[in-house]
Amino acid sequence: MSFRLSMEAARVRDRVEHGDPYWPPQLALGIAIALNIALARQITIGPRYLLPAVEAVLLLALVIIAPSRATEHRVGERRFALSVIGIVSVVNIVLVVRLVDELLSGSALHGRSLVVSGAVLWSTNVLLFAVWYWEMDRGGPVARYLDANAIVDFQFPQMDSPQLAPDRWRPGFLDYLYTSLTNSTAFSPTDTMPLTHTAKVTMALQGVTALLIVGLVIARAVNILG
Repeated sequence: MSFRLSMEAARVRDRVEHGDPYWPPQLALGIAIALNIALARQITIGPRYLLPAVEAVLLLALVIIAPSRATEHRVGERRFALSVIGIVSVVNIVLVVRLVDELLSGSALHGRSLVVSGAVLWSTNVLLFAVWYWEMDRGGPVARYLDANAIVDFQFPQMDSPQLAPDRWRPGFLDYLYTSLTNSTAFSPTDTMPLTHTAKVTMALQGVTALLIVGLVIARAVNILG
């Protein structure tokens, strides 16, 4: 128990003193892009590998130009990073719309393709919103590093009970990923509460999207089995 606590304290201290590492959200984006290859042909836009390849090139460029840690404001790089995240997110929204259209129109999409496509888009939704939460909270990772007292967008349990967390605790990417996962599973906030209007709207959008995907896939699956 004490070993786990000391490891957690070391990770928190590392983020506080050296800034959040960029590789976790970059990895999440990479996985989200790669998952699109598993979508059913009826849902994909153009050749199966075209959009994922373009997105992968943009992500690779971001990895090359971005520093390893979020410690100083770099306006150009942040704008490029948000643009890459935005492009991947817009593509995912279009794919979700295409999935919904296929399900409502009663197309040939069924069986394994239906389940796989629904699971891919739901999982991608979790990853992308985790990245958005990480970029959004308190103005972003650099702002969190430079100003520990910045106005928070999300209220984590450790903030309510600081005695249960390491000294100077600050959320890392895994905390935002967990928040995104539970919001997509419960379709509402669980242990982490949105405080600002932006956070509330973003979490509501994610919850509705996840509910739409899960609800329609289950409904279509029941219809097929029936």
